[in-house]
Amino acid sequence: MLSPPQGSEHGRLHGDTAGDIRTNIPFLQNVLSNDQFLYGTVDTQFIDENQDLFNLKPVQNRAQRLLHYLGHVMVNGPTTPIPVKAKPSSIDPVIPSVPMGKNYNPPCAHLRYTTPTTPAHRRPPVGFRDVLLREGPEGFARAVRRHDGLLLMDTTFRDAHQSLLATRVRTHDLKNIAPFVSHNFSNLFSVENWGGATFDVAMRFLCECPWRRLQELRALLPNVPFQMLLRGANAVGYTNYPDNAVHKFCEVARENGMDIFRVFDSLNYLPNMLLGMEAAGAAGGVVEAAVSYTGDVSDPMRQKYSLQYYLDLAEELVKAGTHILAIKDMAGLLKPESSRLLIGSLRQRLPDMPLHVHTHDTAGAGVAAMLACAEAGADIVDVAVDSMAGMTSQPSMGAIVACTKGTKLNTGIALEKVFDYSEYWEVTRGLYAPFDCTATMKSGNADVYENEIPGGQYTNLHFQAHSMGLGNKFKEVKKSYTEANKLLGDLIKVTPSSKIVGDLAQFMVQNSLSRAEVEERADELSFPLSVVEFLQGHIGIPHGGFPEPFRSKVLKSLPRVEGRPGASLPPMDFQALEKQLRESHGDDISTEDVMSAAMYPKVFQEFREFTSTFGPVDCLNTRLFLDGPKIAEEFEVELERGKILHIKALALGDLNKAGQREVFFELNGQLRSVLVKDTVAMKEMHFHPKALKDVRGQVGAPMPGKVVELRVEEGQRVERGQPLCVLSAMKMETVVNCPLSGTVTKIYVSPDSSLEGDDLILEISENE
Repeated sequence: MLSPPQGSEHGRLHGDTAGDIRTNIPFLQNVLSNDQFLYGTVDTQFIDENQDLFNLKPVQNRAQRLLHYLGHVMVNGPTTPIPVKAKPSSIDPVIPSVPMGKNYNPPCAHLRYTTPTTPAHRRPPVGFRDVLLREGPEGFARAVRRHDGLLLMDTTFRDAHQSLLATRVRTHDLKNIAPFVSHNFSNLFSVENWGGATFDVAMRFLCECPWRRLQELRALLPNVPFQMLLRGANAVGYTNYPDNAVHKFCEVARENGMDIFRVFDSLNYLPNMLLGMEAAGAAGGVVEAAVSYTGDVSDPMRQKYSLQYYLDLAEELVKAGTHILAIKDMAGLLKPESSRLLIGSLRQRLPDMPLHVHTHDTAGAGVAAMLACAEAGADIVDVAVDSMAGMTSQPSMGAIVACTKGTKLNTGIALEKVFDYSEYWEVTRGLYAPFDCTATMKSGNADVYENEIPGGQYTNLHFQAHSMGLGNKFKEVKKSYTEANKLLGDLIKVTPSSKIVGDLAQFMVQNSLSRAEVEERADELSFPLSVVEFLQGHIGIPHGGFPEPFRSKVLKSLPRVEGRPGASLPPMDFQALEKQLRESHGDDISTEDVMSAAMYPKVFQEFREFTSTFGPVDCLNTRLFLDGPKIAEEFEVELERGKILHIKALALGDLNKAGQREVFFELNGQLRSVLVKDTVAMKEMHFHPKALKDVRGQVGAPMPGKVVELRVEEGQRVERGQPLCVLSAMKMETVVNCPLSGTVTKIYVSPDSSLEGDDLILEISENE
C-alpha cells in the first residue's frame, strides 16, 4: 500500500501518516487520480517526483451537501429561474467517439494552470493555435490573411446558446463534446467559448465558476484558438471598471488559456475600445477590434451610420494596432448588398488586414450575407453547428461548408463530421427546453430590420418579459424597443446599450406608456437605473451625442460624466479585495476568484454562499441539475475520477410546522435524509398587501422583482422625486422615486424582499 515515507518531511508534518487513516485517504485519492499511476508508468521515484500527492485536501461531506441540493430542487423546483413551462428532455446525448492513442501535451509553459493530459484521446491534428503559440499574434494574423479558403469561427460554445437558450448551457455539456471538436475541426479559426454573458450567467444561474470552464475546456481542446467577447472598458460587466481592473482581467484570462480577444464597445466609443485593446494586447492576446454595425449602409435614407462612418472608425482601430478587424453585426442586419459594399470597401482600403464578420440569422438571410462577405474579401465568418444555428443564432455551419465546397472559399471541413457534431447538440438542446427560444419563437423574423434587437439579447429579453409578467405582450415589447431606441437617439445596440434600450422598452409596456408620453412626463417618471446612468454618461458618449431635451428632463440636477467614464476611477486594490474575500470565505481564494469578485461583487458573494451550502454541483448531469430526480429513480454521480456515488431518490415527507419537508435518499446502499425548507408553501403562508392606485401616498412596486436597497427610513421626510428604493429583476434595476413630498409613515418591505407588481412598498403622509 502506498503511503508517504515515514522519514520524509511530509511524514513529520502530518504525524504518523502511515498509521493515520484520515490522512491516508486524501493522499490515496491523489494517487488514484494521478495519470502516471493510472497508466502504469510508476517507478521507485514516483512519490519523490510527484510532491503534489501531499496536497491533502480536507475530507468534505460533499455527498450530503449534494443530496441537500437535489432535495431542494425536488421540493422547490430549479434554482435557476425558468421562463416557460417545459421539462428538460429525459434523453441523454450520445457523445461521438474519438480515436484512442497517444496523449497530446501542447506547449503551455506561459499558462499559470497545469494542463491535464487526456489519456483517452490521441494527439489531435495541428491547428491554428499551434501557429499562434509558435509565431505570436502578429505572425498568427499574417497566417490568417495568407490562408486559402474561408475560415470559420464556431460560436456553438458561446453566442449560439446565448442567443437560443438564454446562455444556460453548462460546462458539463461543453466538456462532453470538446474532444470531438479538437480532433475533427482542427482547421477552425477559433472556438468562441467565453466572455459576454457567459461569465455572469455561469455564477448567477448555473452555479459554476467561469474560470474553471475556461481551464477545463482548454485542457480538452488544446489545438484550436479560444476566442472571447470583451466589452472594452466594461470588460465582462455592464459598467465601467478602473483601468487596472480591465488590464488584470485580460492578464488572468490569458494565463488561463484565452487566445483571441474580440474587443468592442456598445456605442463604438473609441476611448473605451482603445482601453480594451491595450489591455488585451499587453496580456499577450490576439487583439480583434470589432466595429459594431447597425442601420444599413446600402440604404441612402439611413445616413447616421453611413459607409464613411464605418470606414473612418475601422481606420482608427487599425492605427491603434488591432491584429484583426471584425464587423460585429449583432442583430443580423447585414443584407447581401450591404455586405458586399461594406466588406468590399474595407478590403480595398485595408488590403493586408484580416477581416472577420459576425452576424445573426434572425431574419433568415445570414448564410447569403456571409457568403457575400466572403466573396467580397472577408477572411473569417462566424457560424454555429446546424442544430444550434438559425433564427437569433449564427448562420448554419453545414450550409456554409456545403456551399463553399469545391470553390475557392472551401473551408476544408468534412460535412459528415458536421452532421455528427450537430446530432450531439440536437439532443443536448432538448435538455434546455425550458430556456429554448423555440418555445415561443417558431421561425425567423424579418421585423429585426425594424426593431434591431440583437440576437444575443432576444431570448434574454423574452425571458425578462416573462419574469415581469409581460410574456403575453412580447410583441408590444418589440415595438416599444423600436420607440425606446428613438427616444435614446438611435443607438448602436449591443451589451450594455442594448440592455438599456430593452429596459426602457419593458418599462414603457409595464406602465402603458407611449413614446410621446415618456417624452412629456420624463421629469416625473421613475426610469430604470440603466437608462438614468446611460444619460449621465456612465458608459460613454453615443455617436451624435445625447438626446435633448429628454436627457435634461430625466437627469434634472444629477451629475454628468465628462469623457471616458473609467478614466476618473481610482485603481482597484486587488490585495485589499483578496484580504476581504479571505475574511468572508476562508483562505480558499484564488486570483481568479478575486477577478470574479472585482467584476461581479454581489453575484460572486451569492455564488460562494451557494457552494458553501450545496458544494459544487457541476458533477450532476443537466437534467438532474435543472429538474432533480424522480421518486424511485436510481442514478450515479461521479464526484471526481474514481469516486462515484450511487443514489436513489426514495420519498418526499409531509410539510412540518417549520415549513420544511424531509427528503429521503439511498446513498451507496444506506438510508439518508435531508430537511428542505418549502419556499412555495412559505410564500403561500405570507400575504403581501397591494398598493391602491386611488390612495395618495401608497407606493407600489412598478414591476416584479427583489428589493436591492432601501434608501429611506420610517419617520423620514422625503421630497417629490427623491429615490425611495431600488428593485432588481433579471439584471434590470429600477429606482422607485417618491411621488409626493411628505413623511414616510410605514415601510412594508426589507432588503431581499421578493415583490410582485403593485405590491405595497411604503406609505407616505402628505405634507400639510
